[in-house]
Amino acid sequence: MNTPDWFKEAVAAPYEEDLVTVEGCDIHYLVRGGRGRAGLVFVHGGAAHARWWDHIAPMLATEYQVVAVDLSGHGDSGRRDTYPTETWAQEVMAVAEHSGIDGPPIVVAHSMGGWVAISAAAEQPETLAGIVVLDSPVRVAAPEEEAAAEGIAFGPLRTYPTMEDALSRFRTVPDQPTSLPYVIDHVARTSLRQVEDGWTWKFDPRIFTFRVPSGEQLRQIRCRVALFRSEYGLVTPDIGEYMYEQLGRIAPVIEVPLAWHHVMLDQPLPLTTGLRTLLADWEHSVPYRRK
Repeated sequence: MNTPDWFKEAVAAPYEEDLVTVEGCDIHYLVRGGRGRAGLVFVHGGAAHARWWDHIAPMLATEYQVVAVDLSGHGDSGRRDTYPTETWAQEVMAVAEHSGIDGPPIVVAHSMGGWVAISAAAEQPETLAGIVVLDSPVRVAAPEEEAAAEGIAFGPLRTYPTMEDALSRFRTVPDQPTSLPYVIDHVARTSLRQVEDGWTWKFDPRIFTFRVPSGEQLRQIRCRVALFRSEYGLVTPDIGEYMYEQLGRIAPVIEVPLAWHHVMLDQPLPLTTGLRTLLADWEHSVPYRRK
């Protein structure tokens, strides 16, 4: 596998781990870039985890405190009986506060995580500086939710006798033909935990009960918003236009060329460039305040 130096350096960058308890559940998160600065909170999609951002977060940690969270039912966080989107939103805000971010954070969130960010921005408008939503369609169900409901994926967790056997079964939902093999390998390896008789996935299959946000929730958002759509992703041009309209026609819709839904897996450098550009503009411009 031909792994570029930039990726090796990013995943080898140091980070701290911490826990915060939210409604009786331990929420695990990673911190890069030192504490006490203006901050970003990265939120993963359904059945994913904080380490999907291992190769993205370090490239933003020179200027920001960068936090990546494991939502409950994911990664190394605890599990719940049910997983309301509003509770996940509380977890994101609790992690931002507990990690020591200076001032309201900016949340960068993918797929299902984007719905969590929208919920947080609609319900807690004064606690966020902005949200960046990566290929999170409003109006349609998530592919992870549909796959779980149809029994195509995300059924009862299997245990595999070896890590190599488990890695050979790793798939994204939806699948995409352009994922970089070294990124997929890293994400797959960090998606596994060792149990008594082998290896199994870290997520709780009961997570797939979340709700797609409504246009009304988009209209409630008062903080800054940016929408990133992948060229071959789930936010089609018409869905992007719908979300743009609901947000009052003031949120940029930024297309990442050649990207599929899991943009951090196939176009990580264009994604990072887009985030850096957006954040630099937000840092040096006055936000438009919706009434």
